[in-house]
Amino acid sequence: MTPTMEPIISSLKLKYLVTHFGDVLLRFREHLVMTLVALLIALLVAFPIGILVSRYRRLEGPIISALNLLYTIPSLALLVLFITIPFIGLGTDNAVVVLVIYAQIILVRNIVVGLKGVDPDVLEAARGMGMGSAQRLLQIELPLALPVIIAGIRIAAVTIIGIGIVAALVNAGGLGRLLFDGVSRNYPDMIVAGALGATALAGLTNVALRLVERRVALSVSGQD
Repeated sequence: MTPTMEPIISSLKLKYLVTHFGDVLLRFREHLVMTLVALLIALLVAFPIGILVSRYRRLEGPIISALNLLYTIPSLALLVLFITIPFIGLGTDNAVVVLVIYAQIILVRNIVVGLKGVDPDVLEAARGMGMGSAQRLLQIELPLALPVIIAGIRIAAVTIIGIGIVAALVNAGGLGRLLFDGVSRNYPDMIVAGALGATALAGLTNVALRLVERRVALSVSGQD
């Protein structure tokens, strides 16, 4: 840190970020890995549920209502609840389970909306060509629904990045550790480092998935 930059860095509360960049980067990676693992598991759970709901419309109300109810539970309450469950307890496993739960309503809803939005005439033409249900799903419905599904993935990813901050309270690590440690130590520079890291992760994720979403939408519309 040069002498001329030190007053600026100090006034912006960036000293911890500059002097402990390696620690901040470690927490950034922890948060990123936690988010990716939770998102991948959430997708594996959400796709079968979304497909099932889109096929049997009478299930939509009960399942979406149940997922909405889970989403309204305060994240800290859910994290603390899972501490008492064997094989979960404290740590990253707890955080991942909770993040998977919170992502479900967003992912399932977008999967259902995307599949329901496929033109019935296109599906009828596929039936006329002798395509079975599985073929129509994999070759017609999911590709056409992909832009809506990716939009849901983007929203879910940004959402669980934010909720993942609270997971630091159950020893899950991540950028939340910087925020809560900064508060407990009355160390504003550490709080700023955590906040900037979380903002950067959420912002980069949103931009990257937005670009993918637009690219897929152009491809589906035949403009690519």
